[in-house]
Order: sequence, then structure tokens, then C-alpha cells
Amino acid sequence: MGFQIEEKFVVAVASSALFDLSESDRIFQERGEEEYRKYQRENESNTLNTGVAYPLVRRLLGLNGMTPEEQPVEVVLLSRNDPDTGLRVFKSIEHYDLSISRAAFVKGSNPFIYMDAFNASLFLSANPNDVHQAVQKGLPAGQVFPTEFKDNDEEEVLRIAFDFDGILADDSAEAVYQEGAIELFHKHEKQKAEEPLPPGPLMKFLKGLSTLQKIEIAKKESDENYKPRIRIGIVTARNAPAHERVISTLRNWGIQVDEAFFLGGINKERVLKVFKPHIFFDDQLGHIEGVARTTPSVHVPFGVANKEK
Repeated sequence: MGFQIEEKFVVAVASSALFDLSESDRIFQERGEEEYRKYQRENESNTLNTGVAYPLVRRLLGLNGMTPEEQPVEVVLLSRNDPDTGLRVFKSIEHYDLSISRAAFVKGSNPFIYMDAFNASLFLSANPNDVHQAVQKGLPAGQVFPTEFKDNDEEEVLRIAFDFDGILADDSAEAVYQEGAIELFHKHEKQKAEEPLPPGPLMKFLKGLSTLQKIEIAKKESDENYKPRIRIGIVTARNAPAHERVISTLRNWGIQVDEAFFLGGINKERVLKVFKPHIFFDDQLGHIEGVARTTPSVHVPFGVANKEK
């Protein structure tokens, strides 16, 4: 029997999300493919610095130790490199002792087309074109942004923060908000407070996290000394009375979150600096640009907030 990838919680990352490839990319852009190939071969034994998605990936893979008999998490590498130039990435993966063994190297093609083949619930890349095309095809993808975030390598807890509309839920409520009348939005959401919103682009990813979280809760119930290692937070511009629909939607999905912030226009960075997520997802580029410096951030270019005006 083959490896049952459909039974795993799978996250796909491009090498540009997992590691800092800024210098490699500069060589490619300025000198072309052959010089890039030569550069990667010459630096094959030089370990790449970690990238924006590294804290997320390291902690996700660490969850495979939750129970001795189960290894629920799988991270796969989807790369625009060919296997030759991609060898440096795998050597760096080995250096950091990341249990990533599966990959697709597609030599300049769109790697995200293999997401379904690997059962991936999320694809992270620094390449905006790949991410936009993936989202246009209905795939859950996000672009990582450079950050000055310093990870605490001794910490095991994984904290993930999400915007709500256009990320976990679809953008149907966001479309009402974009009409420009906050009073209309609040009236609309109060009327539909008990009507769950349809799922958004990262719903599959959230469900996978929720499954891992339930394993953690069960372990805590059997061992009072066990400290759960997943914390999920929602950081949304919604505030009362629009908050109730968020809660009723999560209830309908059977998903619990640990923290929720209904900010009503307060700068999201103010709470993210306290929550300290290892990754934050938002559909609005303006929000990402405001927090990426201090928080590893991902822009998901989905829905009405990302339509060209």
C-alpha cells in the first residue's frame, strides 16, 4: 500500500517561503539561469538562512511527536527549481533537521498545480504571480512578506493568527462593507448573526489545525501536566454588533479558537505584537504591510478586497 497522503494534514511551501533566497534570486534576475545554476552549485554546502515560513514549518512538524503512534503532519516542498539547483535547498532542510522528505521540482513551471496531488491545504510562496494564479484557480495560497521577526527556537508552542472575512470565511460580508457604509454593514451582519458564513480560502487549513488541536485537548484531558502546543487567534476589524456572526459561524463549523480580537479599526499590530503569532494571514495588503515588519505575515489575494479598481 502506498503512502496515504490523503490522511495527513499537509502544508506545501516554496523554497522562497521556507528559506531566504533573496541573494539567489538576485543572481537569477541579473545574470540569468546558467549563472544562477553555477552559483547554487558553488554554494551547495552553504546553508541558507531561514525564511518567513520557517517558524510555522518547524513547529508544525514538531507536532508529529504529540502521540508516538501518529505522525499527522506532512510538509512538502513545491519548487520552481529543477532537482539540480534545488539540491541546496534539501541540504539546508537536512541542516535544520526538518523532517521534509517529499518534493516536486518543476523547473520554472507553476508548482502550485500539484497541490491537490499532495493533498495540500495551503501553499506558501514569496512569488506573487504564483500565489495570485493559485488563488484565481480556487487554491488556498498566500504570499509571504519579509520580516524582522526573531523566533524563539526553544519555544514549542505554535501560534497562528487569522483575519476572518476573506480568509476563514468568504468575502460576502466584506462585499457589503466595501460599499462604504459601516452602519449598513453592522445592520446586515446583525440581521444575519445566526446565519453561518460560507467557508473562505483557508477553511481546509483551519480544519486541519482544528483536528490537531482536538488531539492536543484529548491529551491534556488524560495528562493534566501536558501543555497544548497550538493556539489559534482571530484578529479582525469587525466589532460589535458584527462580532456575533463570527462566533456563530465558528460554532457551525465545530471549530474553537483560543483568542479573538474584534478591533473595530484599531491597528492590528497593537495586538499582534502581544500575541506574537508565528504566522498571520490577511486578505488586505494594507494590513499586511502594516504588520509584516514585526510579525511573519501572509497575504491571501482573495475576493473583493483584491479586485483591481
